[in-house]
Amino acid sequence: MIHVKTEQEIDLMREPCAIVRDTLAYLGSKIRPGISTAELDELAEGYIRSRGAIPSCLGYSGYPASICASVNEVVVHGIPGERYLHEGDIVSIDLCAYKNGFHGDGARTFAVGKIDEGKQKLVRVTEECFWEAVKNLRAGTPLYDIGAAVQAHAESNGFSVVREFVGHGIGREMHEDPSVPNYGKRGTGIRLKVGQVICIEPMILAGARQVRVLEDGWTAVTADGKPAAHYENTVVIREDGVEILTL
Repeated sequence: MIHVKTEQEIDLMREPCAIVRDTLAYLGSKIRPGISTAELDELAEGYIRSRGAIPSCLGYSGYPASICASVNEVVVHGIPGERYLHEGDIVSIDLCAYKNGFHGDGARTFAVGKIDEGKQKLVRVTEECFWEAVKNLRAGTPLYDIGAAVQAHAESNGFSVVREFVGHGIGREMHEDPSVPNYGKRGTGIRLKVGQVICIEPMILAGARQVRVLEDGWTAVTADGKPAAHYENTVVIREDGVEILTL
């Protein structure tokens, strides 16, 4: 069931979304060669709790950490641990915060030191895919126009998009209807309504689109071992455009 939010509910979502935004910026300032993903997770949990919020990911369906930290070939849901970051890596941080009865959700991909031109392009195009998706987005837009825009921009740059993992609605639950794929046929899907809040999150792969999930049941990696990037914001559908709560 799709839950259209009232203005009062959207106002309540602003704070957890701001905490997500600020936590991502804080972690970005700490990312450097030699830090472990476990250390980043500890920093994130402490920061989120210092703002009076709860890290939504911790314990979600048994997930053991406050953030997803996905390095290089890891697409999404990388579990923080004793993986140390090295010069030239990229790391995608995906996190959620819960406060005021609502969740906020966002993700960014960060460079660790100096990265090569291929990874630079991948990170840049992944963010561009988000902006292409929201460029003409407003009430009445067919849902799959979002994925069509992401897919077209990614593939025109020589990249591919994941099919197995998608964006989603968000509100009182971290994952709500509808699912928001990063691929699709323009002009199809439900028509978006004023007050819907969705997470648009391009997950873009440098190589082929096939992925596999490791034995831990969470970590999704590219089947060909090539790098992936992730960029996400929580977005409100408005009559004449969108409002981005995690910027």
